[in-house]
Amino acid sequence: MSADEKQTPPTTANPSPEPDTVVDEKAAQPETEPKSREFFLTLLAIGVTTVLSALDLTGIGTTLPTISKALDDTKGEFVWIGSAYALASTAFIPLMGNLADAFGRRPVVLTSIAFFALGSALSGAAQSMTWIIAARAVQGVGGGGILALSEILIADLVPLAERGAYQGFLALVWSIGSCIGPPIGGALANVNDKAWRWLFWLNLPLCGISFVLVALFLHVRTPPGTLKSKLAQVDWIGNLLVVFGSGLVIIGLTWGGSAYAWNSAHVLATLIIGFVLLIVFGLYEAFLVKAPVRPTTPGDILGNRTSLGGLISTAVHGLVSIALIYYLPVYYQACFDASPIRSAVDFLPSGLLTAPFAFLAGVATAVLKKYRPVQYFAWVFCVFGYGIFSLQRVNSPQHFWLGVQIPLCVGLGMLFSCPVFPILAPLPPQRAASALALWTFTRSFFQAWGIAIGGTVLENELSKKLPQEFIAQVGSSVEIAYSAIPVIRTLTDQALKLQVQTAFADSLRVVWLVMCGISGLGFLSCFLLREIPMGTQVDETYTLKETKEQKKLRDAEAQEGAAPVA
Repeated sequence: MSADEKQTPPTTANPSPEPDTVVDEKAAQPETEPKSREFFLTLLAIGVTTVLSALDLTGIGTTLPTISKALDDTKGEFVWIGSAYALASTAFIPLMGNLADAFGRRPVVLTSIAFFALGSALSGAAQSMTWIIAARAVQGVGGGGILALSEILIADLVPLAERGAYQGFLALVWSIGSCIGPPIGGALANVNDKAWRWLFWLNLPLCGISFVLVALFLHVRTPPGTLKSKLAQVDWIGNLLVVFGSGLVIIGLTWGGSAYAWNSAHVLATLIIGFVLLIVFGLYEAFLVKAPVRPTTPGDILGNRTSLGGLISTAVHGLVSIALIYYLPVYYQACFDASPIRSAVDFLPSGLLTAPFAFLAGVATAVLKKYRPVQYFAWVFCVFGYGIFSLQRVNSPQHFWLGVQIPLCVGLGMLFSCPVFPILAPLPPQRAASALALWTFTRSFFQAWGIAIGGTVLENELSKKLPQEFIAQVGSSVEIAYSAIPVIRTLTDQALKLQVQTAFADSLRVVWLVMCGISGLGFLSCFLLREIPMGTQVDETYTLKETKEQKKLRDAEAQEGAAPVA
């Protein structure tokens, strides 16, 4: 543990609050200052970069078959087009937070946008599967930095107590980008074998706008020191352990049930080695990091139950939310013969519901000045929502499967923004960057688990429920769900087709029930939370620099205050 951590940091919270600490609302009320033009232009830049990341992450799924065909994928490597981005994005998030603490926010944001733009250009120009997979990894490094720095910049500019609306804005922008990404990707995929390239090239003008806005208006303070002293502050060993550890785990999760069976040596070896490296990382951070190195995960973030409860809530939310995004379109395609673009359109109600409730959760937290009620409310809706999701059948009418999305999307939408408040409330502002990088990493890392758990349950149930006659037509495959869906549309035997569609509906019902149980863990995490007053200060090390007008006004006020009284 570094020397600065051994000191008791200043914080607005009681260091040992009781579980039912009562918030002094008058004390917690921040002194709101009017926001400058630079602030809102910076917020616009953050919003543009967030949309970029969300569009790219969610839009790629509906274009994968077209890309696979255009680049002559004969080995099933298309899965790595999405996985390479997710792997690089997740693995480099902690490093981006660490670099932002040492070098300041602005250079890391600009570098992240540049990486994202370079990866987008290379992906759009790809002539082979190896090319596009490598380009997506480059793009993922930038995407991870964009995600982490968007949250960190909001924390630098707005105190936690008044951050609700701004946190909700980020979640709203992310949700909107996520829900329009699949239809855009599907529409481009349906044009011809070359239009998919514009899914990546469309990022370039947005990257340019964002880069210019950040370069011109994000004038935040930079920590002092020489290049050598700043490099010495970066936790290189810890970040190396995170990159390789989380990367191997995600590779194992991607291989499992797809390229290799879950009990194969390839999958088990990568998972075991990855987890060992992550355990070593935890021990290294706890006992071996010494000043001047800034630990990637300071002990006081995980050392209090409120922040820990917020991180558990984030992990569970990442897991159950991605399961809905991935496997609800499977229901539409398998049971209703929907095309990829049609399934993306059918999924739009979920995205349109999620976005406003992500914003409302942040606003509600700011108005109530409490975060526990919003957390409880959101998780009750998630548990109930996945419970009624399990009532869907192969012949469920449209109004039913549209209606059952409402409670689940209300809960999932709220949880896009509200877990950050209990994570940050017990911590001083100086810990915000590390805590937010860990929050973003946790969400991304457990999204990989959501895809893997949902896929494993679905595959196991289908192997038991699908008619043998149909399995004989599809052939033996480790990942039977996705290989079976195109075949369902070609079946002329209506009785067999109904059996297959029923097997899919019943198998997905088990997926929803599993997610309902996991959502229950999210609800239980609420009991770890203490209601701690949210801070009214920001870390002055990284706030916006004074403009000339602000400096003149401050000097004038100082002169008036110093003038002698007649």
